Amino acid sequence: MSIHENLLGGPAPTHLPDDPEPRELLAGGTPPADVAAKYPTSSLAWAQLADEAYERGRVIESYAYARTGYHRGLDALRRAGWKGHGPVPFEHEPNRGFLRALHALARAAQSIGEQEEYERCSSFLRDSSQTAADTLG
Repeated sequence: MSIHENLLGGPAPTHLPDDPEPRELLAGGTPPADVAAKYPTSSLAWAQLADEAYERGRVIESYAYARTGYHRGLDALRRAGWKGHGPVPFEHEPNRGFLRALHALARAAQSIGEQEEYERCSSFLRDSSQTAADTLG
């Protein structure tokens, strides 16, 4: 038996590769728009843009930023071997950009009355990482 074998029979957790440059720039105070322009595949930059737009009451912009981060994250997950379901642990820091974008997309969808999208994204977030769902609200 492998130490990494999933005893529940489900897919193994997906861990995105680390991409520290965008995270470090954001942590250092670089505006998220500048980071997204330099690293357009960074879900974290798009998620941060979504959060900032939402906080300013710009829900449609938040929705668009979140959707971009979500799709960039899906692309990265697929490249990492994800097959469309299974754990995406929040505890693995490189996964957090995708999970934050997914949360932001659910939040914005709910704000504009797009109930099906809200429910789908909320379920996807819980199914991917209960920790993310609990942490992000």
